[in-house]
Amino acid sequence: MKRGEARSAGISIRWKLAAFLAIFITIVLIVLWIFQVYLLDAFYEQIKEKEMRESAHSIAERLQNEQMDEEKLRFMARTHAIDYNMTVIICRLEKGTPQILANMDATGNYGGILSEEMLIDLCRTAHENGGTYYGRFFGATEVEGEEELPFLPEEDEPRVKSQHVRLMHLSVVQNKDSGESYFIVMSASLAPYASTVEILKTQFLWIAVILLICAGIMVFLLYRHISAPLVSMNAAARQLAHGNYDVHFSETGYRETRELAETLNYASNELSQLDRLQKELIANISHDLRTPLTMIKGYGEIMRDLPGENTPENMQVVIDETTRLSELVNDLLDLSALQSGSRKPNFEVFDLTAAIEETLHRYDTFVRHRGYHIQVETNTSACVKADRGMILQVLYNLINNAINYTGEDLTVRVAQTVVGGRIRISVTDTGEGIEPEQMPLIWDRYYKVDKVHRRAMIGTGLGLSIVKGILETHEAAYGIDSTIGKGSTFWFELPIEPTPNTLISTDGEE
Repeated sequence: MKRGEARSAGISIRWKLAAFLAIFITIVLIVLWIFQVYLLDAFYEQIKEKEMRESAHSIAERLQNEQMDEEKLRFMARTHAIDYNMTVIICRLEKGTPQILANMDATGNYGGILSEEMLIDLCRTAHENGGTYYGRFFGATEVEGEEELPFLPEEDEPRVKSQHVRLMHLSVVQNKDSGESYFIVMSASLAPYASTVEILKTQFLWIAVILLICAGIMVFLLYRHISAPLVSMNAAARQLAHGNYDVHFSETGYRETRELAETLNYASNELSQLDRLQKELIANISHDLRTPLTMIKGYGEIMRDLPGENTPENMQVVIDETTRLSELVNDLLDLSALQSGSRKPNFEVFDLTAAIEETLHRYDTFVRHRGYHIQVETNTSACVKADRGMILQVLYNLINNAINYTGEDLTVRVAQTVVGGRIRISVTDTGEGIEPEQMPLIWDRYYKVDKVHRRAMIGTGLGLSIVKGILETHEAAYGIDSTIGKGSTFWFELPIEPTPNTLISTDGEE
């Protein structure tokens, strides 16, 4: 299998979205069916039972405590019948026989005739259950389900259906003052429920169709705004994996996909720059290695083939170039150790001012023979707590860099200033300066300001990268100030520490 190819086949996000939406819609439809159709009977009866009980309690309470004529009874029955959408019948019991006083339906009109025998049977049912009873009735017969309804012979259709069943609430009350007994019948037909179920079934089909159409539209829109950008980014990422760093990730879609595209574009730019700088590093290191190796080989062949050429001068050239190769390898090893974290600083308190002066004395011979001018400016002596060897390496590299890039006056200035409890060391050259956009990049080990690589007069060309690694290990502040045509100043700062003598004296006093 080639690099960058998919390792295993899987379901596309488009079809996953479609599957999730299908499952969601199926669940919604099932829930709608259960609550709007299957459980509607139970909800309807529960609500009607509650309404009947509340209405019956209100009427019974007034019949128990008030004396009302037939007109008031009819008005009360009409009010409750209209408010609760049911039929209300109020009877006076005379020797156990119900005499109808009020009979109103949901329209406020006469509610129809119930036979005396039916009223007696219903009243008996209420008495047998303690004066109050609720149930489902066909006529005066209580039924539990449709299977108990009366039928005509088998060859004919059923004479009645479930909507002919009525919900009834029966109650018997007695007036406290007169002792008269009343029988209250409240009934509501299941016909509205049956009609509602048919309406809901029809609506349910339309809802299902509309939801399916909406789901298709949502899948299309989600694929366009989520899946399509991801598919495009995946294709571009495969090109990136094959080394094509010019790919661009489209920053469209939702916020998350735009952020992912921005991150990938940033990664692509960084990888492109890294690849370019690595190639430059290889070319530059190869150049730095080729020159001394060529000279060593050339002088060695001369001394081997030509009598009398085995002179101290020729041998010194070989030694110098070998030393340069050794320095280059050592710098590469130092840089690698710093970046990997394996080289740890050994902190000690030492006089940084004295260390600067000692370092500059080592350039005396070089300055005398090459004509360079290294100026030193210090305002006071100061100690720091750091790794002495590493800080001296920083000084060497900054001075070597200034020597390599200073101007025609061959002047390098090293300054030390103490401000606010910190000591700043700055090294200034008089070269061409650095463009502002290039300043953050010069510390990178792969970067060179001049694109045409030239061999450093002293050092290996990796000094600034080593400086950066050492100063970051010490958590020191550092930077560069540069003006085009006037030169550059590299600086770093360290906190001042008490001198060792002061520390000893303080301990002795304590």
